[in-house]
Amino acid sequence: SPAALGGSYLGMVEHGSRAPSLRSLAESGHHLQEPRAAEMFNGHGALLGHHSAGFDDIDLPSAVRYLVASDPNLQVLGAAYLQHKCYSDSNAKKQARSLQAMPKLVKLFNSRSPEVQRHATGAMRNLIYDNAENKLALVEENGIYELMRTLHEPDDELRKNVTGILWNLSSSDNLKDRLARDTLEQLTDLVLVPLSGLGGSGVIQQNPSEAEIFYNSTGFLRNLSSASQQTRQKMRECHGLVDSMIHYVNGSLEVGKSEDKSVENAVCVLRNLSYRLYDEMPPSALQRLEGHRRGNGGAVTGELVGCFSPQSKKAREQYLNADIVTFTEVSKDPKGMEWLWNPQIVGIYNRLLQRCELNKHTTEAASGALQNITAGDRRWAGVLSRLALEQERILNPVLDRVRTADPLQLRSLTGLIRNLSRHARNKDEMSTKVVSHLIEKLPGGAGDRALPADVVVNIVAVLNNLVVESPMAARDIVYFDGLRKLFYIKKRRDSSDNEKSSRAAASLLGNMWQYGKLHRDFKMKGYRKEDFLGL
Repeated sequence: SPAALGGSYLGMVEHGSRAPSLRSLAESGHHLQEPRAAEMFNGHGALLGHHSAGFDDIDLPSAVRYLVASDPNLQVLGAAYLQHKCYSDSNAKKQARSLQAMPKLVKLFNSRSPEVQRHATGAMRNLIYDNAENKLALVEENGIYELMRTLHEPDDELRKNVTGILWNLSSSDNLKDRLARDTLEQLTDLVLVPLSGLGGSGVIQQNPSEAEIFYNSTGFLRNLSSASQQTRQKMRECHGLVDSMIHYVNGSLEVGKSEDKSVENAVCVLRNLSYRLYDEMPPSALQRLEGHRRGNGGAVTGELVGCFSPQSKKAREQYLNADIVTFTEVSKDPKGMEWLWNPQIVGIYNRLLQRCELNKHTTEAASGALQNITAGDRRWAGVLSRLALEQERILNPVLDRVRTADPLQLRSLTGLIRNLSRHARNKDEMSTKVVSHLIEKLPGGAGDRALPADVVVNIVAVLNNLVVESPMAARDIVYFDGLRKLFYIKKRRDSSDNEKSSRAAASLLGNMWQYGKLHRDFKMKGYRKEDFLGL
């Protein structure tokens, strides 16, 4: 039945080999290397030449003892040695922990000497890099509280280390909820709001150190945003957090910096905070968006009832007016989490798709975010889909991306097109734009490049959504050699993944047979009724 494939799809970058969930959530640490401190830098970025010479007659136990010496110069030496020794030596990290280096370093985070603070945080950054036990030890020594105190210092080198440590910590799933609870408000006030340009001038002005501090902080948020529903909620509700992400992305687009790595992080945060948005947003806000089901709007979500078909001009006008009415329910000046479902955000994602040429992770995240806000049966998913199609004219930029996309990008792009095809008012018009591009991507023989099964299922679902209402879609599938590919997919059942795409193709071919006018074309290509309707 057509309904079998009509479901709205919200793809997810899966963790390991987990089956994809319905929506689009970037996995934790995805594309993100944990940052670590340089092997041995002093506070001003110059190599610690004068210390490294003195490292010959020092070992780990004495370095840890130096941390509690009364002389700040010895504390610096001990911390510098730890930073150097733990740069890439996992045994040294283990030994340092057993020597109780962790609590001693934490005590130095807020030393009176800036030099000691920088070296203590630099050492900690390397101690916890890629080491789950040390991360946990830092947290258990009240490290998060001390780090947040340190973040108040107006010292860029120090803040680079602190935000680097936070980013490292956030790659541990078991720490994410706690980190969110203990850091978000202060991090937003101290780093995100001022450095995103949201506070004060309204313009992004970052020196190179501030750019790194902001990058670390958005990397930290990106990891946290892929955690639990509870943490997503906390992030959405944190005053200034969503606003600073939006402001930074918008400001970067205005000055032609869409390739920026912090833009990538910010868009990934927005994408993850849009995951299950309509299920998790405040009920009062959802009720406003779901409004107008009653009264003069008629059944806006479903097909229009009356003496004209949904494809007719009059029906489209009535639909459009019903959508415009809805825009009065969202603010022209969105604040906080309202941005996530505000019509203006569709334009931001569209500009990213159009302007970001090189950073594929950013465009993948933008299409994933669009996929999330157009997903499901809620009325607002339909409103934003139609806005994207009709006012933002998003199909062309999306199809441009499809041409050159890698499998990961294809997941979110085809998931988005699947949602749009479901909510589109004019299925004929959409068919003429997408059918040929999508068929081109489908495999048609054993030698063809393999596509992930969920991408194949998405493409077949798009074609099905269109065929059910548009004779042009069925005609174009025949014209662009789609039947050969669909029959190949239908017959390929050698794995559970291929079984899924086979069932999807069988459903679509069954719907194709309903078009009696095409039976002659089918026969000319050598296909019989049994091919379409048999399993």
